[in-house]
Amino acid sequence: MFPLPVAGCLMVHTSRTDGPMDIKHCDFEEPLVEIQQRIDELGSFSTTEGVDFSAEIAKLKGRSETMLGEIYSRLTPWQIVQVARHPQRPYFLDYIRMMSDDFEELHGDRLFGDDKAIVTGFATIAGVRMAVIGQQKGRDVKENITRNFGMPRPEGYRKALRIMDLAARFNLPIVTFIDTPGAYPGLDAEERGQGEAIARNLREMALYEVPIVVVVIGEGGSGGALAIGVGDRVLMMQNSIYSVISPEGCASILWRDATKAEDAANALRMTAGDLVGLGVVDEIVPEPVGGAHREPMQTAMTLKEAILRSLAELQKQPKQRLVERRLEKIRRIGPVLDQ
Repeated sequence: MFPLPVAGCLMVHTSRTDGPMDIKHCDFEEPLVEIQQRIDELGSFSTTEGVDFSAEIAKLKGRSETMLGEIYSRLTPWQIVQVARHPQRPYFLDYIRMMSDDFEELHGDRLFGDDKAIVTGFATIAGVRMAVIGQQKGRDVKENITRNFGMPRPEGYRKALRIMDLAARFNLPIVTFIDTPGAYPGLDAEERGQGEAIARNLREMALYEVPIVVVVIGEGGSGGALAIGVGDRVLMMQNSIYSVISPEGCASILWRDATKAEDAANALRMTAGDLVGLGVVDEIVPEPVGGAHREPMQTAMTLKEAILRSLAELQKQPKQRLVERRLEKIRRIGPVLDQ
């Protein structure tokens, strides 16, 4: 499960209507690019020639917003994959910085090193102190190499376990943020016990006597996601994905042809709506029309509210009952029925 290119994103920059940031458009948004380019042309001409095109620009903006809503109301699974991988989508550190002003990062697993594909620490959100753990991708080539494209090695999962142990010891809730193509499959990761590290996290997270909220914010890939994905409440951003394998990997195995990734995405049932229906996910966190990358702060505030609401409900439960219900939840996933 090696780093994948951003599927179907046009590297065309067009100005946002609500700020200076440029948005990279996915290929299915191409009609919006044409409208935005026309808006930019009229705006430029209006500035240089002193002609008032405000009415025409307002009409084009309204048309663009309407079209954006129509497009995002009927996204296919493959299009949701593209949005989940959007290079401007908020990552874990973006959310923490928007939700908390006192995040303290802790480094290292005390065994081998510090894996920068997983960021861990403690934060206070709206007065609630908690341990936060998230997979972190990079914004450019240099940062992606540093972050290993968000694919953790064993020391990353052991670092996460160390922080979760601390949280449990001091009776603090745990919130994890999933955003990874999968655990790193390299030889060095296998030599240092990738499988054991993931398995240990699964076991320990199932038994912690503190509330655990899991949020899928982008990609949730295979065991790399599950290693920080055992919780009492699993939330999933509206335009994120969660699956045992990437569409490209699935297509390569089933059809020996990675170009059939779109067919695989349709078959994998990896979207938030599918997974709520299957009982794997408890709640869908809505995103602004056009995806989280268009309104990061608004998205962060919506996610903050969902996390705090989930923690408030979970903290009312006795510790032992918390563990019992968590185990029951796990056992209900994927039941095998006698024929």
